[in-house]
Amino acid sequence: MQELAGRLTALDPEASASLKVIASFDALVAGGVGIEALVRAAAVLGGTIAGARIGGRTTRVDADGRVAPEGDAAQWPQVSDGDATVWIERDGAPHANDAMILERLALAIAVVRSRRVEPVASAVEVLIDGSRHADERERALQRLRLDRAQPLMIVASHGDVPTPVAGASTTLTLPDGLLRATIAEPSAAVSPDRPAGVAVAASPHALTEAWHDARSLLRLASPRHPVVRDDELGALILLVRAYDPAQPAHPDVDALCELDDATLRVLDELVAAESVRAAATALSLHHSTLQARHEALSRMLGYDPRSAIGRTRYETARLLSRLRAPSRAI
Repeated sequence: MQELAGRLTALDPEASASLKVIASFDALVAGGVGIEALVRAAAVLGGTIAGARIGGRTTRVDADGRVAPEGDAAQWPQVSDGDATVWIERDGAPHANDAMILERLALAIAVVRSRRVEPVASAVEVLIDGSRHADERERALQRLRLDRAQPLMIVASHGDVPTPVAGASTTLTLPDGLLRATIAEPSAAVSPDRPAGVAVAASPHALTEAWHDARSLLRLASPRHPVVRDDELGALILLVRAYDPAQPAHPDVDALCELDDATLRVLDELVAAESVRAAATALSLHHSTLQARHEALSRMLGYDPRSAIGRTRYETARLLSRLRAPSRAI
């Protein structure tokens, strides 16, 4: 599905976006999520508030994936199936994929209900959602049989691939994309074969903050370092937590975001290697060729990334460039 969507992007962007909608809902249904997770997917994919009313119970989520207060659905485009009604709250002209999102949301809810899944978020989803009432969190702890004082590991991974660690999990559609949250023992083995962000919470009540860290750490994952752990970053975790994508980026970050992957790989190797000659060997380049590129890149950046302060400056800008938020809507 992903390969087909990629091929369609150049030919028909709207068709490609429709396939992404289908793939997202298919992955959520396969993951056994509840009604709220499905409505959240519709809201994030559509970039606007989405809602569902089932048997008198209303679930309404905004474009950032946050639960919203109940509202009147009568004025919005709807799809109904028996006692279940779903809608998208779009001001102005509908977007190209609104009808597809509504159709897949209604179908996904019908499948979930046929499995007799309760129309509430999973226990994992409740524990990582800081807006939940204490009673809900207590019930979620009981369902997962977790001790209130038990340290826990939470792993953020991409929702369209198998989870990299065994544990209780749920799949969520968020502004970051389709993500899987998995709660496990701190000693559980995390597969090094798939990208993952790993954070440890001192207790189940700290899972909300740990989940936020894990999502950010997933953005830092790379082919060289696919699994990024909070304890490995040390004091850099403070920089990750302080990053605000709504604020203007520093020029150092902008400069790196304008470079292609091949140039970034050269810079990464220059910064990591003991010498330019060692970096040239790793990159399969002649030493003099890389030396010339090093000098040119230093002029372009405005600093030498191999100097003592330059390494810190480059690594900081590199980290912040990876934290930039992806698009929020299809």
